[in-house]
Amino acid sequence: MPTQPPVLTTARLILRAHTRDDFLDSHAMWSDPEVIRYIGGKPFTREEVWARLLRYAGHWTMLGYGYWVVREKDSGRFIGEVGLADYQRDIEPSLAGTPEMGWALSPAQHGHGYATEAVRAVLDWADERWPDAETACIIAPENEASLRVAHKVGYREHLRTTYKGQPTIMLWRAPRATT
Repeated sequence: MPTQPPVLTTARLILRAHTRDDFLDSHAMWSDPEVIRYIGGKPFTREEVWARLLRYAGHWTMLGYGYWVVREKDSGRFIGEVGLADYQRDIEPSLAGTPEMGWALSPAQHGHGYATEAVRAVLDWADERWPDAETACIIAPENEASLRVAHKVGYREHLRTTYKGQPTIMLWRAPRATT
């Protein structure tokens, strides 16, 4: 089981393990009102972002999968974060045992196709590791941009539920072996 994510590359992006040097960029993104609008609505503090980065590392150590930092290949510019997680969410139906796909990009990077490109890279990696595994994601119904990304990479609405008292859409992606 890997304790660090492999480096993934696409035509425009590099996805790699987070380092301490990513903290300020990550904090800037997670404290931006545009980013958190559909993710709880409250900007993350420095302490919360630091805990998030440690949680990313913990996923790799304990589960063999997790999140990558996404940077533009040519410039090194911070794009965002993308990956798979097991958050042990208190949600019905349960997502236990199903890797949950997630992504967040800095607002300046929206609209360039980076999210779709990065998510596809992670799903290609996951499909190689677990060709028979489903993945899931949850998205606020108002988050049309993320719903478009999810549909482009093969997620389909499974059901509508609530998470932390807010409406959410649970989407599933069939294993590559069945597509």
